[in-house]
Amino acid sequence: PAVPIMIGTAGRPAREGAREIMTDSRPNAADNPFLRKLERFVDLPEADRAALLKVSSNAYAVRAGTDLIREGDRPAGVFLILDGFTCHYKLRASGTRQIMAYLVSGDACDFDVALLEAMDHSIATLSDCKVLRIALETIRELVQRPAISSALRKSMLVDEATLREWLLNVGRRSSIERLAHLFCELHLRLRAVGRADEDRFDLPVTQQDLADTTGMTSVHVNRLLRELRQKGLIELRQKHLTILDLPRLRELAEFRSGYLHLGERAAA
Repeated sequence: PAVPIMIGTAGRPAREGAREIMTDSRPNAADNPFLRKLERFVDLPEADRAALLKVSSNAYAVRAGTDLIREGDRPAGVFLILDGFTCHYKLRASGTRQIMAYLVSGDACDFDVALLEAMDHSIATLSDCKVLRIALETIRELVQRPAISSALRKSMLVDEATLREWLLNVGRRSSIERLAHLFCELHLRLRAVGRADEDRFDLPVTQQDLADTTGMTSVHVNRLLRELRQKGLIELRQKHLTILDLPRLRELAEFRSGYLHLGERAAA
């Protein structure tokens, strides 16, 4: 059975407004994004696939705007996202936020996080999510399996490569290129785990979230979304993004998918 946990609202201590949320989610091999992601990197033996399916059962339903862990907290496990959008972020003293990474379906936070005495950033949900926390003991058991250990290490290398691309995005690309590049990346990442169609995917984030991701204001993001629509590149309605002209969007963003290491799937 699922086990309830107490979690608080993003940006507030857990004891303030904490609430109990739980669900029983048992993904099978066909729709398990975590398994699909790791199988991009290695061929997993059946016993390893079974172990991963067992680990990723009994996910919790967590509402949007919830901190899963905060800067300064001692990590007690690894969060795995089975559905929805979460993010790594840091807050300035002024309260302004910088989002440094998205975790989408199939993603997990750093598997070496247990080496830290305290978190140096926070992780929060941007949408309603299904998540679970993998105990550190379970992580130690998983990495004893060579194929799983190799897949997890490769996944972490992709995370590091993605962070480098995000630094380039914020530091050197124009504002419209930043958004275009982000949309190209999310489209490819979500397709790889079965969460996007050929030209459409759910984008359950706010314009403020996009602003905090790309280093802009929400007003500027709004203007850029309108400009991308007027150029015939995208359409964003009710948190669903449709890419109207993928080749032109990629050209605008100078998007090169090699850093995601998706192999043939990146060629689509």
